[in-house]
Amino acid sequence: MWRDTVQALGGILAAHPGARNIRTAREALGLVRVGADSPPETHLRLAIVRAGLPEPVLNHVVWGSAGAPELWPDAAYPEYSVSLQYDGAHHGEPGQHLRDIRRAGTTDRLGWLEVRLCKDDLKGERPAVVHKVRRALQSRGWAAR
Repeated sequence: MWRDTVQALGGILAAHPGARNIRTAREALGLVRVGADSPPETHLRLAIVRAGLPEPVLNHVVWGSAGAPELWPDAAYPEYSVSLQYDGAHHGEPGQHLRDIRRAGTTDRLGWLEVRLCKDDLKGERPAVVHKVRRALQSRGWAAR
């Protein structure tokens, strides 16, 4: 459904090449990705990409040894087995906190590295998310080009 919407928006922009602010609209559309579950997850991805880090895959499915899906990180680098989890305010609730602990155990058992992030990691000119993700990727063999 959303992919169709993004494609339709692209068609509208293509049909109006001389419209006011069309360049800005095209640039914005180029940043759209289907799959983010919240605006902060989009901010997370954009901060990472703007810093020159590779773009993560959104809601990548990690399969367990039994062939069943076991993990759905908010964003991931499958080639480095790095999982990014954005923890919003509801992650402080007891039930969600317990699920997060279990998810972290599953992440570790599957051989992945989990990077947990929150709103404070997205603040400022040089958000902490960039350092945390860069360090995680480098620990798994990524090298800047």
